[in-house]
Amino acid sequence: MTRVLVVDDSALMRRHLVQLLQQQPGYDVRTARNGVEALAVIDEFDPNVVTLDVNMPEMDGITCLARIMVGSPRAVIMVSSITEQGAEATLQALSLGAIDFVQKPDGTISLSLDRIAAQLVAKVRIAANARIRTRTGTIVPPRPTAPVRRTPSPPAVTGDPGLVLLGVSTGGPAVLETILPALPAGLPWPVLVAQHMPGSFTGVFARRLDALSAVTVQELRTATPLQPGNVYIARGDADMVVARRAGVLTGLSVPSSEEHNWHPSVTRLVESAAGLLSPAQLIGVQLTGMGDDGAEAMARCHHRGMRTIAQDAGTSAVFGMPNELIRRAGASLVLASDAIAGQIARWLAPGRRAVAS
Repeated sequence: MTRVLVVDDSALMRRHLVQLLQQQPGYDVRTARNGVEALAVIDEFDPNVVTLDVNMPEMDGITCLARIMVGSPRAVIMVSSITEQGAEATLQALSLGAIDFVQKPDGTISLSLDRIAAQLVAKVRIAANARIRTRTGTIVPPRPTAPVRRTPSPPAVTGDPGLVLLGVSTGGPAVLETILPALPAGLPWPVLVAQHMPGSFTGVFARRLDALSAVTVQELRTATPLQPGNVYIARGDADMVVARRAGVLTGLSVPSSEEHNWHPSVTRLVESAAGLLSPAQLIGVQLTGMGDDGAEAMARCHHRGMRTIAQDAGTSAVFGMPNELIRRAGASLVLASDAIAGQIARWLAPGRRAVAS
């Protein structure tokens, strides 16, 4: 039985969320009206997952989350408004250790909730088995994971212009806040990030990362020449692809493809880059997230000589996407999140050359 605590100051929202979850087999659901009540219920109920509203009286969701992560860390899913203020609060929550978020429905709750019902149920199910990342370390629930196959460190890539491609989903914001600030300002290649995230969040997220990083971080919304030392975050609810414009590598934000299940699509990004550059001119990084977006495309490129990194199980909130790359024998290296930036920098160090692996 999975125990879920629903925390929201709206009685209507609580009722609908409870009904939604209780329609699924194997859920024991309780409620709280604010952060103060939530902390008391957590002590008594010991939920596996907490869905936590951001704006509440007496104690807001961010304060409550901070208390949870210090006192009794567990999987928390934020329920956030789609406003810019809501996006900023949600990103702060993800940095504090929340595993994921869903956007609070607007308008008539009973009608709008249908749009997020499947997403919420899927995220609660995944969160119940996720690893919880806090500011003081990573907590690994007692469940088996797929074995990790480590491969020897490959030689560095060439000094020719190229691209670093990062794919990431659930648990990604906290991991990107570890990796991108650790990249050196003089990085010789652009970095492109496909993070599964709604369009109302990616601009705020890019600005947050830019303030933390030596590299320049921006949301890619229009046709943009790709510059070394810059990180481009794909706009949410769309896909990012690479093209040549007047001989210059250019990032494009294009409507999301119905052929792909997740957006921004990692698969589409990798395939577009691989159509323009040799494998030696690409580095692929598969980070925490559910599903297999990008795994097959990165594995194919790896088998032709592309250098790839899969985040390890111990630091992945959800070991789906990196494990799918490993399972396809597509990972050059399997690394903890705090080792990834350094490896990218070493591969791109001046004077280093690649030898086909």
